Amino acid sequence: MEFLLDPSHWAILAVIGIVAGFIDAVVGGGGLLSIPALLTMGVPPHLALGTNKLAACFGSITAGYTYYKQQLIRPEIWRVAFLATFIGAILGSLLVYFIDASWLEKILPLIIISIAIYTLVSPKAMGESMIEQPTNLPSKNKQAIQGVTLGAYDGFAGPGIGAFWTVSTIRLYKLPLLNSCGLARLMTSISNVTALVIFALLGEVDWVLGLWMGVCMMAGSYIGAKSAIRFGIPFIKPLFIITVLSIAAHLAWTAWL
Repeated sequence: MEFLLDPSHWAILAVIGIVAGFIDAVVGGGGLLSIPALLTMGVPPHLALGTNKLAACFGSITAGYTYYKQQLIRPEIWRVAFLATFIGAILGSLLVYFIDASWLEKILPLIIISIAIYTLVSPKAMGESMIEQPTNLPSKNKQAIQGVTLGAYDGFAGPGIGAFWTVSTIRLYKLPLLNSCGLARLMTSISNVTALVIFALLGEVDWVLGLWMGVCMMAGSYIGAKSAIRFGIPFIKPLFIITVLSIAAHLAWTAWL
């Protein structure tokens, strides 16, 4: 399915795509820019979600690969998490059709605000730069539970998924911040691709528009990942907190007001 836009809208979406890709590569949450932008342009809701998933795939894969090239991720030790995230994303996408999401919309802002508060008050919430990533296989049970839970959440809703992955990875495996950011980007790539396939099968993807935004998100994601790697915790932590609070405020306004 394709949706026609005015020429000026393409330029606006390009800028939004770059900014969204940048934010997504560092802390996640770029969809809070790209999805409302598509809706504002008049793209129908389901088509906007499917198109955004296509664009998000470009961004998350680019960021994940950038972290990988810097040897901040070892995919071979996260195979269980990959599979669990894939399964969870399928389950979450299917649950959308059977469960009333109204309760989730109201409680989600509280959960995300809690993450922001935890990040502010806990000195180790963003990890420690001197810690090394594990060389042995992390707990398969932890990987399975984390992957299914967060994969299902991303398939079902998705706001703040990058923050959930980053904070939970630091908490569960004591990974440094940059390694946790890299793993988060890889895992959201899995859930994004899975959701994209489902939306594509339903005919709810504008391929031209999604590819255009995807290229722009790719550029933003590359810049964001490079910036995070270069500047580390002093750069990531403030942006993380600002983004998480913005996500919570947006969700609270939508659900309660």
